[in-house]
Amino acid sequence: MDAIVIDNVSKKFRLQVDPNRSFKERILGIGRTKREDFIALHPLSLNIADGETLGIMGHNGSGKSTLLKCMAGILKPSTGRVQVRGRMASLLELGAGFHPELSGRENVYINAAFLGISRHEIQKKFDDIVEFAELQRFIDEPVKHYSSGMYVRLGFAVAVNLDPDVLIVDEVLAVGDELFQRKCLDRVRDFQREGRTIVVVTHAADMVRQICQRALVLHHGELVADARPGEAIRIFREHLHGVLDETAHVVEPRGDEPLRLVDVHVSRPTAGDRRTLLPGEPLAFTLHYEADTPIQHPTLSMEIVSSEGHVIHAIDLPDEGHPLAPLRGRGTITISFPTVPLLDGTYSCSFSLSDRERPDLIAWRDGRDQFEVTNPGHSRGIVDLQMKVESA
Repeated sequence: MDAIVIDNVSKKFRLQVDPNRSFKERILGIGRTKREDFIALHPLSLNIADGETLGIMGHNGSGKSTLLKCMAGILKPSTGRVQVRGRMASLLELGAGFHPELSGRENVYINAAFLGISRHEIQKKFDDIVEFAELQRFIDEPVKHYSSGMYVRLGFAVAVNLDPDVLIVDEVLAVGDELFQRKCLDRVRDFQREGRTIVVVTHAADMVRQICQRALVLHHGELVADARPGEAIRIFREHLHGVLDETAHVVEPRGDEPLRLVDVHVSRPTAGDRRTLLPGEPLAFTLHYEADTPIQHPTLSMEIVSSEGHVIHAIDLPDEGHPLAPLRGRGTITISFPTVPLLDGTYSCSFSLSDRERPDLIAWRDGRDQFEVTNPGHSRGIVDLQMKVESA
């Protein structure tokens, strides 16, 4: 059964495009105001199943928040309809629904009223909300004195403690500190075990890999991808320097960027004819790049992810004492691992190459390159830990 049904939903805004009219002309209504339609969300249809966790990614202006507001009933779609089964709780904007002059305690009741929760019901959950938000000392202070992190903690605590069937969260978790983010993720996993439906907008690819079974990518209001998290993340990142092939719904590199990762060669020095590694064998990646202009301060990021979406290893160079020489023209960068202490699995690798002085200049290669490890022994898990056993 579906928790959310989105049927041909679109959203159009009418914008005023006559900046030369004076303030007097606008007040007196002299002349005709020129307007044009802006399509924030093109017609889109999808179903979100009961108990599914869906991630939504896209660059600023891609239509993510517009879609979520249509789901939450904050915006009325220009076409189509949204059906939601069960109670919905949403956390769409920092401080949304909070009155700055009222205390945190009063705002809890206001937020609960927005969600259709009675005062009697919220009284029973009030202590749990305050404890989760860690705001016992500040709950009776006006929220205008709260930091952004305190706003997020209170808003999220209200949303997750009201037993929603559907939880919608838009990006705000990035504002909380690391410990609170971990607490929020633990609560999200509790919701998943309980079979609740979650829709989350985030730019954090690792979060999508960790908690989502499915992910969407939006681009200029259009649905570009509806896929498993790894594939959706690849398409999302490559949209930085790619164009959409509308027939295939994949992104192809344009090839005209000033910095390009043109290929990655994966080598297994001791594997011979084997296509897979054994635990503990060496592995190397040779990155082939092209730089049309000299890159004096290059940076390289690498991430190795398991098939379940867990980040096994991530590093940013030249950190950890691995300097990179300036890049000019065509060249290679080789990353070698003397041993790979992993057990059975297929692991995908992502790389990004950039210039520390020009953060807008970046080349992505996300998830295309893989290696496989086969374990001939009886150990289970992910890591092949070397051990010594002594008995007396």
